[in-house]
Amino acid sequence: MELPPNVQNQLMQFQQLQQQLQMIMYQKQQFETQLKEMEKAVEEMEKSTSDEVFKMAGGILVKRNKDEVKEELSEKMETMKLRVATFEKQEEKMQKRYAELQENLQKVIGQGH
Repeated sequence: MELPPNVQNQLMQFQQLQQQLQMIMYQKQQFETQLKEMEKAVEEMEKSTSDEVFKMAGGILVKRNKDEVKEELSEKMETMKLRVATFEKQEEKMQKRYAELQENLQKVIGQGH
């Protein structure tokens, strides 16, 4: 059965949206993982009684003031949280559009039989 051009177009949009959605979910997961690693690092620093910590910088460890590193990590964590929230919003919009397209395609293809 030959699908009408508008249905073919919707099907193509559906497939593209599916790929975009997978990419957004993957990127969100990456940022969530980084955020968890940062949170764990802050936890470990808080357990330490030392005023200094070692921070990785270009393949070497550098001794740094613990409070400065905690501040840097806190700022990075806030940025990560914003990025994750942005990905969540994008994912939500795409999920909605995906469901709409899927429902529409099922109706159109179902009528053809």
